[in-house]
Amino acid sequence: MATVTKKELIDRIAERTLAKRVSVKRIIQAFLDEITDELCQDNRLEFRDFGVFETRTRAARIAQNPKTLERVEVPAKRTVKFKMGRLMRERLSTDIPNPTEPNI
Repeated sequence: MATVTKKELIDRIAERTLAKRVSVKRIIQAFLDEITDELCQDNRLEFRDFGVFETRTRAARIAQNPKTLERVEVPAKRTVKFKMGRLMRERLSTDIPNPTEPNI
């Protein structure tokens, strides 16, 4: 499994759209900032056929340190949940890579 960085995505989009890399970088960063701002306000973000981002609050709990077996209080925290949209789900279920085939 390969890791794709934001820089690589910017380069691909700039090449595909023939837009300047600096402009694409600014747009993508603004897009990511908007997503973060909306999630910080507990808003739900829905991108049709792609998916839905929403925040969830995980309750405070008592956990155990596996090394010392000491009980530790874990505070409540907010996390982001992503649910796939229809098109992404369909593409992921049909485009299953064969692990025996080399990646080209």
